[in-house]
Amino acid sequence: MNLPTIQQSYNTARAVLAGALAMMFPALAAGAAPQSVDHPSKLAFPPLEFEPPSPAQFRHELTNGVPVYLAVSKEFPLVTIRFTFKGGQYMEPTGKEGLAQLTGACIRQGGTQSLSGRELDEQFDFLAANVFSAMTQTTSNAQINCLTSNLDEAFALFMDMVRTPGFDPERVETFRAQAIEQMKTRNDMPLAIAIRELNNLAFGNDHFEGKMPTGQSIESITIDDMRDLHERIFNPANLIISVVGDFDEAQMMSRLESALAGWSRGASAPEVPAPTDALAPALYHTEKDAPQGQILIAQRGLTRDDPDAIKVAVMNQILGGGGFTSRIMNRVRTQEGLAYTAGSTFSDRVDYPGLFLAYCFSKTDSVALATRLIFEEIERIRTEPVTDEELQTVKNEFIQTFPRRFESKTGTLVTFVNDEITGRDPNFWRTYRDKVNAVTRDDVMRMAQKHLRPEDMLILLVGKWDEIKKGNVDTEDDANRVTTTDYFFDGRSTMIPEKDPLTLEPK
Repeated sequence: MNLPTIQQSYNTARAVLAGALAMMFPALAAGAAPQSVDHPSKLAFPPLEFEPPSPAQFRHELTNGVPVYLAVSKEFPLVTIRFTFKGGQYMEPTGKEGLAQLTGACIRQGGTQSLSGRELDEQFDFLAANVFSAMTQTTSNAQINCLTSNLDEAFALFMDMVRTPGFDPERVETFRAQAIEQMKTRNDMPLAIAIRELNNLAFGNDHFEGKMPTGQSIESITIDDMRDLHERIFNPANLIISVVGDFDEAQMMSRLESALAGWSRGASAPEVPAPTDALAPALYHTEKDAPQGQILIAQRGLTRDDPDAIKVAVMNQILGGGGFTSRIMNRVRTQEGLAYTAGSTFSDRVDYPGLFLAYCFSKTDSVALATRLIFEEIERIRTEPVTDEELQTVKNEFIQTFPRRFESKTGTLVTFVNDEITGRDPNFWRTYRDKVNAVTRDDVMRMAQKHLRPEDMLILLVGKWDEIKKGNVDTEDDANRVTTTDYFFDGRSTMIPEKDPLTLEPK
C-alpha cells in the first residue's frame, strides 16, 4: 500500500478547502475581486434590507372580542401560551401595598379551587409544563410552556389556575413570610435606598410608584383581598393572548374559543393614574455608611407617545445613554476617572410623564465633583451643537440594531401585545427608522433645551454625608475643587432620615 506524500496530502486539503469556499462564497468562485482597504473602518457593506412585520400578520380575535396573536414555529415540539392582562399594582387599595406582588405569585403557587398548591405542582411537573404568573405595576401575566403532545391536558390545568385560583392558605403564608424577610434587607444596598427615595420624591406618597409595601401592609392582606384583585384584573375585558410554537392556527383558535367559553367578560381595568405631586427641585441626602456615594439627578420627563420621544432618545444617547460613547461616561469615567458607571436615561411612561435620570456612583470625596461634571455636560448639550460623528453614530446604532426587536417570534409577539394593551399606533415601527434618520443636530440641541431643565432637577445623594458635603477640598487641582455645600442650591440641603426597613418610618 502506497501512502500519500506530504505534498499530495497538502494538495488534497487545499482542493477540499477551495471547494468548500466556492460553495460558501460563490462570488469568489466566479472570480470576484476581494475588497481591499487600508483600515477596517473603511469597509463598505450593502445596506441591510429589513421590513418590520405588521401586527395584522399575527392578530386574530375570538368571538368574545379577546385579541389573539399567533406565531407558528416548528423548530421544537413546544408551545408557549401567554395571557397578558391590563391591571396591576396601581389598583392596590391604600394600606394594602404588596397585594399585587403577593397575588401574582399565589395565582400560580396557590393551586386551584379543586387542587392544592402541591397537587397542582405535581400535575404540572408530570406534564413537564413550565408555568408562572405575576403582577407588575400596570400589567399582569400568566404563561405556560409545554410539549405539544401534552398541550390539551396542561392547558386545561392552566385555565383552571387562571380562572379559579385556590390561594392555598399554606402557600399564601409562605409567600407572606418571604416578602417580610426580603424587606428586612432592603436597606443593605445603597442603590436600593436611592431608588426608593427617588421614586418617593418624584411621584409622591399618594402615587403607586412612590409607595412601597411595609410589614404592616403585607400582614393586612387577606385571601379575600387577593380574590378581589384577581377578579378585577383576570377577566376577558383586560386580556390579550399570544401563542408561539408548534401548533395549527385553526385548531389553536378553536381550543381558545372552548377554553374561554362561559368566562364572564367582566369590567375593564381603570386607567392608570398620573401622579398629583410636583417634583420639587432641591438637594436631598440620606445617610448610608458606604465607601461610595450614589448620585441621582432627576426631573419629570415625557410620555412614551410624545411627538418628541424619538428625538429625545437620540439626544439622550449622545448625552449619557450610549455607554462608553456617551458624553457623561467619557467625562466622568474616561477623562476624570471618578466612577465605573455614569450615564443618563429617559424612562418614559405611557399614561403620564416619566423621569429623566442622570446617575453616577463615585467615592465619597469626589461625589460633588462628579455631580458638577454631569451638570456641565447637560449644559454643554443644551448650548453647543453635537458633532456630525456623534449624531451619525447614534443614528446608525438605533437603525442597525432595530431588527433585533423582531428577530424571534416570541419577541415580536411581546412587542405587539404590549403595543396593543398600551394603545400604541400599529404603524409605529414601520416609520421608526425614518424618524430616527431624520433627526438633525439642530433637533438635538432643541430637544436638550426643551426637555433638560437644570432648574427643575432634584439631586439625591446617598452615602456618608459629612464627607460628601466637604467634597475634594484637599485636591491640588484648583479648577476641579468643589464642595457640595458651595456649588449646589447655594448650600441648602434637605436630609431624608434613615428609615426602618419594615415600617419605612424614620428611625
